[in-house]
Parts: sequence; structure tokens; C-alpha cells
Amino acid sequence: MGLRGLRAALLTAWGRWAARPGLRAPRLPAMAGNEDPPALAPQQPPPERKARGAWVWEEAQPAKRLRGGEEGEPEPPPPARKPPKRKIVLLLAYSGKGYHGMQRNSGSSQFKTIEDDLVSALVRAGCIPENHGTDMRKMSFQRCARTDKGVSAAGQVVSLKAWLIDDILDKINSHLPSHIRILGLKRVTGGFNSKNRCDARTYFYMLPTFAFAHKDRDVQDETYRLSTETLQQVNRLLACYTGTHNFHNFTSQKGPREPSARRYILEMYCEQPFVREGLEFAMIKVKGQSFMMHQIRKMVGLLVAIVKGYAPESVLERSWGEEKVDVPKAPGLGLVLERVHFEKYNQRFGGDGLHEPLDWAQEEGKAAAFKEQHIYPTIVSTERHERSMAQWLSTLPVHDFSATALAAPSTSAQVPSSLEGSDGDGDTD
Repeated sequence: MGLRGLRAALLTAWGRWAARPGLRAPRLPAMAGNEDPPALAPQQPPPERKARGAWVWEEAQPAKRLRGGEEGEPEPPPPARKPPKRKIVLLLAYSGKGYHGMQRNSGSSQFKTIEDDLVSALVRAGCIPENHGTDMRKMSFQRCARTDKGVSAAGQVVSLKAWLIDDILDKINSHLPSHIRILGLKRVTGGFNSKNRCDARTYFYMLPTFAFAHKDRDVQDETYRLSTETLQQVNRLLACYTGTHNFHNFTSQKGPREPSARRYILEMYCEQPFVREGLEFAMIKVKGQSFMMHQIRKMVGLLVAIVKGYAPESVLERSWGEEKVDVPKAPGLGLVLERVHFEKYNQRFGGDGLHEPLDWAQEEGKAAAFKEQHIYPTIVSTERHERSMAQWLSTLPVHDFSATALAAPSTSAQVPSSLEGSDGDGDTD
């Protein structure tokens, strides 16, 4: 191959190599006796990036398309985040007539409860997400006491995690019926549980005083007035309940040797009677660490049976033994949860400068007004129209207060009729 053929082969190879993308062809030196080759059009070098300590060529990338718009259009701002939920307690008052208790019946809409209306109001007010209304565990919901069918409350306390929205009490109450009201709100510690932190509960039982009239008198004598001597007898018997006793005969499905049947009563007494709509009423107050199902109504029922002359006073002492004693259960109408107590919590956290004591002193006026407007009138009017106490009093003669399950062979494996069922009356923790 001659010199001219060698040069043509080199130019062909050089042209192919120079045509590769991303590279700039070097200029060949001029050869003697020949003209310089024509220069190639200059190419723009691509952007460079450094990888592993050496420069490498990188092809230019097209502009990225932003989410939610065209190229170059700014991305829309993210939705505003909800503030974190805080642990709070709510002071709740309600009239229980027409409701099947406080506690929500999971998966059942047949029986309406106080918590059904409460949770619905919390969702509609924007305090909790809607899915928390279907699964109350998500908001750590807990109540101090499970009041049952027909039982009211002037000082129920529930704990939960919620968003602290502006005007929270007014907004919740705007979605509640008038006979259910949130009276107060307080911030509490993150692990607070209203049931476990509660030291004691105070109930009162409001009943017409003709319930204490002797059995030989008319069952419903509206002219009856409680005498000083009878009131003293009532308070003497109520004082016997104070202290620790085995209340297995005052509840359902508890054996005499179960440790949980032993309960501590701090005080129990009857206040001076008062007249409402021409009918005299009395109020029995009881404060205890905790109460079992039916316990307070049976304590009142046995008291009435003794004062009226149906049962001897000795049955009270015998009811705390291992024998199964037939104890009547008073109606649920007059039972009201008046207050719950948090003494130990207040001693530990109430004065730390970060948390408020749970004493509700500022809400006492609103609680008293609610009782006057919704609780007392409901008890009085229901008693007048439905005669629940008078009808129950007529059943006392059928009880046998001298017989026991151990003494009667035919009932050794049978629960007395007055203890059957478990509808509850609210005095349960």
C-alpha cells in the first residue's frame, strides 16, 4: 500500500472514531507534502460528574416533571397535619332514663347507651377521628363506672385521647341531647386510666320515704312522713355496712370464698327527707372503694326489708357469711353516681405544677344545676307515673329471709330467683 492509500485508511478510521457520541476528536498532525484535513464541526461537551475519584462523561438528562403539575410548575403544599392528641378527662352528667346503661355494646345497635351519644358527639365535634368511634381502644377510652339501665350520673369521669380543638366543651355539647352534658375537662398524665386511678366512688339512692313505712301500712301512702325514730333506725342499720365485708350475697355469680367479693365501704348514711311535688323523698349516700353489680341496690333492698318488718336485723350479719341469703334488689330508678375520687392521683400529680388536681370544685355548681333540672325531676315523675318503688315493695312478702341455700336441700344447686340474671344496676367498676 502506498503512502496515499495509508493516509486514506487512517482518515476513514479516524472519522469513524470521531463520530462516537460524547467525545471530541483530536486533530491529526499534518503530514509532509500534503494539505491539512478539513476540520470537523465542534461539538458541545456534555455535563461532567465525578465518580470514584475520576471524571466520567454523562449525557444531559431531561427536566423532571413535578408531581401534580406540568414541567416547572411548583408542587402543591402538603395537607395541614392535625395536632397531636392529648390525654384528657371529661366530667360527664346524664339522666339514664331511656338508655341501656353507660357502656357501649360493641357490635350491637339495638340497645342505646350513653357512650353511643357521647362518641358520636366527639366525632362530629372533630375531637377524634371517625374510626376511633368504631374502635374505642384507639383513643384509650375508659370510664370510672359502668352505670346500667336507668341509672343516672352527676359526676361520671371518662378518660381518652383527643384533639384539643377551640371551644371544645361547647362544640361537644352542641352535638349532645340536653340530658347529657360535659361539665368539665382537664389534662392528665399520658398513662392515666380513669377506672384504675379512681380511689372511691360516691353514689346516692333517692327513694320515697313510704318505702320505710311498716308493712301493715298502705304500700303507697303519699301522706307518710319519715319520723325521727325511723330515720335513726335507718342510719344505725346503714352504719353496719361500713368496713370490709363479704358481699357475695349482694351480687351475681360470685362465690363466698372469692377474694373479689370482699369490698370496703367508707361511709353510708341517710340524709334528712325532703318533699317534691307533695311526695316525701330521702337520699341514701354511700362511698366505697368499688362496687359490684347490683351491690348498692341490694344493700338498699335488704335495709328496706328490715325496716318494714319483713326481715330480722340478724339477716344482715348472716348475709356476710358463706350461706346463700335471699336478698331483694331495689329498683334502679333512684340510683345516681354522684362523684368519683382521685385522692392518690391528686397527691402525686395535683401539686407538681404541670397537672391540675381532679377535684372538680369549680364544676359543682353546674353539677347541682343539672341534678335539679334533669335527674331529680325524672326520678319524681317516673315514680309518680310508673310506681316502680310501690310495685317492688309489693314483692317483698314473697322473699324468705330465714331460708338459706345450705339449709334447704332442694336449693343446694340452684340460685335463688332474686339473684338470677345479670342486668346490672351501674354500681360496678
